[in-house]
Amino acid sequence: MTEGNNMPEGDTAGKDEVPAAVPAEEKRPQEEEEDGEKKKENGDSKVTVPEQTAAPGAEEVEFVHPEGGWGWVVMLAAMWCNGSVFGIQNAFGILFLSLIREFGSETDEDLRFRTSWVGSLSMGMIFFCSPIVSVFTDVLGCRITAVGGAAVGLVGLLASSFVTSLGPMYFTYGIVFACGCSFAYQPSLVILGHYFKKRLGLVNGIVTAGSSLFTITLPFVLSGLLEKVGLQNTMRVLCILMFVLMLAGFTYKPLLPVKPSNTRTGSRCPPLSRIFNINIWKSLGYRIWAFGIPAALYGYFVPYVHLMKHVEERFGVDANKEVLLMCIGITSCVGRLIFGQVADYVNGVNKVYLQVTSFFVIGLMSMMIPLCHVFGGLIAVCLLMGLFDGCFICIMAPIAFELVGADDVSQAIGFLLGLMSVPMTVGPPIAGFLRDRLGSYDVAFYLAGIPPIIGGAVLCLIPWVEARRRRREKEEALNRDQEVSQKMIEHEKAQEDAQCKTGESVL
Repeated sequence: MTEGNNMPEGDTAGKDEVPAAVPAEEKRPQEEEEDGEKKKENGDSKVTVPEQTAAPGAEEVEFVHPEGGWGWVVMLAAMWCNGSVFGIQNAFGILFLSLIREFGSETDEDLRFRTSWVGSLSMGMIFFCSPIVSVFTDVLGCRITAVGGAAVGLVGLLASSFVTSLGPMYFTYGIVFACGCSFAYQPSLVILGHYFKKRLGLVNGIVTAGSSLFTITLPFVLSGLLEKVGLQNTMRVLCILMFVLMLAGFTYKPLLPVKPSNTRTGSRCPPLSRIFNINIWKSLGYRIWAFGIPAALYGYFVPYVHLMKHVEERFGVDANKEVLLMCIGITSCVGRLIFGQVADYVNGVNKVYLQVTSFFVIGLMSMMIPLCHVFGGLIAVCLLMGLFDGCFICIMAPIAFELVGADDVSQAIGFLLGLMSVPMTVGPPIAGFLRDRLGSYDVAFYLAGIPPIIGGAVLCLIPWVEARRRRREKEEALNRDQEVSQKMIEHEKAQEDAQCKTGESVL
């Protein structure tokens, strides 16, 4: 999730908010002294950025993050975005039951396999588009990208309400709606860096808690709507969320000035090195992380899709299955707040151990689902699963900062989200296929618990690799210092010898 990206030159809204810089030749000495005093007085929430339109050699302007004001409105808009996008995705288990009843038949042996592809494609496409969305956000800006994405998502969801078979639903809901959500979601995180620096951690926590709040409430709303108005009309009601999301995108007023383009043609497109940053792949720790996280996620989304149907089959149609999603949502919100604070006290890449613990617990809880023959047991499982799900999500960005540094973190997270799309997409259909063939979800949930444990074990290598890298860099730095010292000594000796020879020749 890229934070603090800049807007292109063509966005007039961004220009309005950039403090005008006085050219260097027109500045009086007194004004320059006042500017210097202001630079010293202001605190950490200051970023030095190049002036937007001045000629080369002109003075740089000081950008001060508002740390509030209109930023609180932007925060609420971003919170609505996070909640509506992932609230709908996390509550797909409720829609899954309705899709089976609406489009399925008793003679269809692959019904759950085919139906689960709808939700899997949708979740997978949100992550798959992340690297592409980063480029669009850099080129077009947060506001245009977010509003356009929400409009596309609205069209996809509205079109899904008129679909009468699963085939077109793959395209309208799984691709069009999901791509729109992806383009609307990522700018909501980028824009926060325009308004906050000191409070960015707090604001990010509040924004990501939006998905938990929607996950708590939306299952009950969807169940009531599906019962009263049916699947098609329920999707049309959900379109209201996307319409509000589109309006929320208009609040993303950019503030950060634009870095001047180095291209001779003056093109608005960023250079290729900004779009595809290969520096992140030079880090072995990041390569392990980028492999271990997707490997752990093959079973991650399975409970969100199939748990509701499993509860119906084991405890009956009248079971209060929505409570389970509510439990996941509540403890996920709590987990983000708790482990976000805990991560601040864990040094460096050792934060990875929190993620390892999360995957171990999530994997074990997935395996425990078939063993719960009492509904209260399932509630306990979902409470623990949600708590460590929140831990996994909230420390992803801090780990990326530790592995690749602040300059490359946006690309690092974008590529990781893209890699996560594959397991998030194929996991639930595989579980549905196993249910159709074996007549029970038991094996599917047992197998869903294995990838998180394997992925967590792989992540344990990262602290060791990073410690070895730091030792090697320290040794190389020490050797360089010794070489520099030796050269200085040799240079001083050479100078002394030259002075002695000069003195002898004079005598």
